[in-house]
Order: sequence, then C-alpha cells, then structure tokens
Amino acid sequence: MRFGHRLHNMMNNKIKGFFIAAALLAFGCHNSTTNTGGSYSISPEAGATYKAGDEVKIKVSYPADAKVDSIVYMLDALKLGVGKDTSGISLKTDTIPLGIKVITAKVYAAGKDQDVTTNILLLAGKAPEQLTYKVEKVFPHDTSAYTEGLQYEDGVLFESTGEPGHSTIRKVDLPTGKILQQTKLGDQYFGEGLSVIGDKVVQVTYREKVGFVYDKVTLKLEKTFANNVGVEGWGMCYDGKKLYMDDSTNRIWFLDKDTYQQKGFIDVCDDQRQIDSINELEYIDGKIYANVYQTDTILVINPKTGAVLQRVDMKNLYPMSERPQDRDWGNNVLNGIAWDAKGQRLFVAGKKWPHLYQVKFVKK
Repeated sequence: MRFGHRLHNMMNNKIKGFFIAAALLAFGCHNSTTNTGGSYSISPEAGATYKAGDEVKIKVSYPADAKVDSIVYMLDALKLGVGKDTSGISLKTDTIPLGIKVITAKVYAAGKDQDVTTNILLLAGKAPEQLTYKVEKVFPHDTSAYTEGLQYEDGVLFESTGEPGHSTIRKVDLPTGKILQQTKLGDQYFGEGLSVIGDKVVQVTYREKVGFVYDKVTLKLEKTFANNVGVEGWGMCYDGKKLYMDDSTNRIWFLDKDTYQQKGFIDVCDDQRQIDSINELEYIDGKIYANVYQTDTILVINPKTGAVLQRVDMKNLYPMSERPQDRDWGNNVLNGIAWDAKGQRLFVAGKKWPHLYQVKFVKK
C-alpha cells in the first residue's frame, strides 16, 4: 500500500465496514422466517460478539404446533450437528478461526425445509502480549525504494518496490544497501509483496490483478498469472507448504504454491476488534508477522485462527527528529519485515527510508 494511500485506505475500510454492516443486517433480517408450519427464529441474535473459548448456545424456536422432524445446524459450510427440538446445540469456539461466522439451521418440517440464519463475531480469547524493540544494528537502504515486500534468502535481501513507473523486484546487498540485481516492472504495474519459493520468486501487484513468477537466480520473468483473490494484492509470505497473501482488509488468504489459487483464509482479530490493513508479511517459526499499514505496529498472528498473539510498538524506530521535513511521511511509512533463519536476525524497513534496522523484540 500505496499510491492513493491514506484516502484510498480510508475509503476501503469505510466500504468494507458498509458491506459488513449490510451483511449483518441482511443475516439479521433472516433471523425470523415463516413457513407453513409456523414462524421460526434462531439465536444468538445476529451480530453478537464472542471470544474464543466461549460456548455459543444455538437454538431454533418455533410454535408448539409445528411438526418439526429434524434441524441440521451449520457453521459456515461445516455441519455442526442435528437436533429434533428446541433444546438446540452448543458450539465450542476454542479452536475455530476468528471473524464473522455464519450460523444456519435447516429446519425440516411437514415434508419441507426452511433455513434460518444468524451470525456472530468471534474475537481472540485474550489480549495480545505487548512488546517493544531494541535496535541491534543499522544498515543503509535505498531512499528511492518504496518498499512493499522484503525477504532475506541466501545471504541477500529480495525486495519488491512499488509506485507506477518505479516498481521493481531486486536483490540487495545487506551491508551496503546496493542493488545487486534488478528487474523493472512495466509502467502500468504497481509492485507489491513477494515470496521466494524454491528456485522461484513470486510477486503480486496492487490493483492490476496480475502476479509474476521470476527465476530466483537471474530475476528473469518466467510467467504471469491471474491473481483474482481478495480485494487487492498486498503482502506475501510462505511457510514451506502454502503461500499467504493479504488484500487491504483483515483477511489473510491461503494460496496454492504452484497454482496460486485460493485454498482458504483466516481473519485477523485481537480480543477487541478485527484488525484491518494487514500489510507486509513474514513467516517466522510457525507464526505470521505483519505490519499494520500507516501505523508503528507489527503483529504476531496465529496462522490457524487469525488471533493476534503479540503486538509490537515500533514507535520512533526512525525518529521523526531525523526525518527530512519535505517527505510525505503519511505514505513513507514502516513496511518490510525479513527474517534471517540461519543467523536468527530480524530486519525491519520502511518505504523510502534511508535505513534498514536489525531489531530484537522485547517485553515492554
């Protein structure tokens, strides 16, 4: 994220909020439906909020004279169980992914079936641990690089840069910040996140719905692919089996590493709310690290549930007192996380920042 930037990001979140509200209202409107056997309703009420670990009581109510044969309960597309009366069922939430969950009860009565639907918002069960950082080393960084993706591999930094006409994929020498190798994207493209997968490097674009696959050694473009997953293309990372990609919302998509097709997703939430603008991603020791666009925050996320496990305050990593006053600091923000698995070093960068920082996260 990007060109357009704060205004576009605000509009994205407003639009997303509008559609979520509309969805909740729409589901709520189906809370009470009418069939020949009478009026059915379902609880909990649409939009009810729970935390992981809570038990959710799901019940269908109907008139005493309704001849109900059975009720099949579903969570999204997963069958939860079958009931035959108004006693309902219980949903355990300690291991299921977070976010908005759609609950449907299919009521079979008098030879017909009728769906009644509601929804809940499931948040993390506990507040994230609060961390800060220590700077261990500072390296030079190209101030023309609008950093989008960053990964440390084979002793060099792979960096993806954005902005129309300036988007690249490159290899960078960490100690000097010099570009070792570079492939420029066409002027119509805005480069976004990247991930190294075996002998390939995969890169997505912002709004162009196109992804690129490069030879890891030469950075020569080998092929393109259609990327129609999500709202936009933002950050990427790889866990050795599948790709993760985010899209400007709180959703992180799972992609097949060979076909780049959607295989699932998680929604990122803490114990208070859904967290939008999840941006550059890095997979480290079984967890996803992500910065939140236009903030000084890095999140550590459970890749199975979307729960925020830790929140890292990166304020003053690049002190405001040291920044040139003529820069657009609303857009040239913290972005870029890279992990040196062999050396156990963590690197953090920013868009057009003159420095790349080796940091260590510590408790506040």
